[in-house]
Amino acid sequence: MRTATTIAALAMAGFGVLAGPAGLASAEQTAGETIANLQAQGYTVNIDRVGTKPLSECVVTSVRNPQTNSEYVGIVGDDEDGAVRVITSQTISVSLNCTG
Repeated sequence: MRTATTIAALAMAGFGVLAGPAGLASAEQTAGETIANLQAQGYTVNIDRVGTKPLSECVVTSVRNPQTNSEYVGIVGDDEDGAVRVITSQTISVSLNCTG
């Protein structure tokens, strides 16, 4: 029974992540806050930018291409066996306008 509970908990955590990045970017967030928010959600953030101004002066123009890589991990328990999908990596792209 403990295995079933573990599988259910891992599945719920995985589905929460798979639902998509929450709060991708909003007008109230700076570029740095947007990037930090995505990193806090577990994403590796790929940044492309136009201009040479510092990050504090950049504006987020798009957040795109969320990619989630996962694999199934076998679970062996006392009374049941199964597999659960585990997130192995997540990447997302952020475009910045740093021309000011």
